[in-house]
Amino acid sequence: MKASAFVYPWDVVGDPDAAARLADLGVQQVTLASAYHSTRALTPRHPGHRIVTAEHAAVLYPPDPARWEGRALRPYRQSWTTGDDPYAEAAGALAAAGLQVHTWVVLAHNSRLGAEHPETSVVNAYGDRYPWAPCVAQDAVRAYLVDLAAEAAVRPGASGTELESCGWYGFAHLHAHDKTSGVGLGDAAQYLMSLCFCPDCRAGYAGSGLDAEHLAAAVRGALEPVWAGQGSDASGWSGVRELLGAERADATRRWRDQAARRLQEEAVAAVRSAAPAPDFQVLLHADPASYRTGANAGVDPAHILATADGVVLPCTGGDAVREAVLGPFAGRGGVLAANFGVVTGMGGSPATLERDAAHARSLGAGELRLYHAGLASGPDLAAVARALSRVAG
Repeated sequence: MKASAFVYPWDVVGDPDAAARLADLGVQQVTLASAYHSTRALTPRHPGHRIVTAEHAAVLYPPDPARWEGRALRPYRQSWTTGDDPYAEAAGALAAAGLQVHTWVVLAHNSRLGAEHPETSVVNAYGDRYPWAPCVAQDAVRAYLVDLAAEAAVRPGASGTELESCGWYGFAHLHAHDKTSGVGLGDAAQYLMSLCFCPDCRAGYAGSGLDAEHLAAAVRGALEPVWAGQGSDASGWSGVRELLGAERADATRRWRDQAARRLQEEAVAAVRSAAPAPDFQVLLHADPASYRTGANAGVDPAHILATADGVVLPCTGGDAVREAVLGPFAGRGGVLAANFGVVTGMGGSPATLERDAAHARSLGAGELRLYHAGLASGPDLAAVARALSRVAG
């Protein structure tokens, strides 16, 4: 199975041994961040630093001034990695080590954008804004994300791209000093907390036959038992319909699916238009349930495989997890890349990678993605190398 490891430019820039070390893992490709959200990252092997603090979402290359001139929504430049174009420097070193390079592009996840342009953010049924979550139904947001996708995806030397957060982002978010786990929310309640009530979405609901004020009140009412500590056993889409009522729930999903699909179609088309060759590969980080939100955007499997070249699917966990995410895509064609966490301290399981990869292959996966070579410990990477030596081919 072809394998690719996720890395950041700061894992490579300033470390003359990084590219060879990655190649020695047995991967054929590296998925290298070109546009990424804020993070604090450990760099356990870098000769010059141990922690990198990416203070805000940014591009890791110099954006094209002509593309963004006069636009209110535009990408932010990074300042925490040396050099004018750390992406290009890292990509060059990786290619010189014999590795293919894909860009890794994070789209609808940008806290600085929401802080500086609050009108772009998702607004929940209580009126709270989620500055980390741009509303993808807004024309201005979608136009920004589509142009960002095209520019950040098609960097010199890249043979493909992997688009993360190409859809709705919602309530769940790994935020600094997060204090949101005091009340447990199942995925049905997460959906209700992720419904957007910005002016564009209110108009969208009206077009689907819903009164936005009545809908917001219904959402608040459905969530009241959760806040009261009574919880809910509702899960899955049937759980959402149970909490909100089937007609209301289905109407919200029609609107949100329409908005997400438009972004996905336009982003993929823009990337392909900008790509230097017709075989430039475009994959989306995805979840097969279109109502889900986050880095792995909810999609309809048939639609997304007719739009993009394939998907990267979250496969860390037990057999049931892989069956749930790979099953809906099986037999539909396209690239199915099984994404495994390989950082033990972040919930990954490099020790079981060989067995887990074989299970994913039996379910239709043809490629592996490994999260994250720059963050993993030495023992974790050694386990990865052993596993890849046995699952290659």
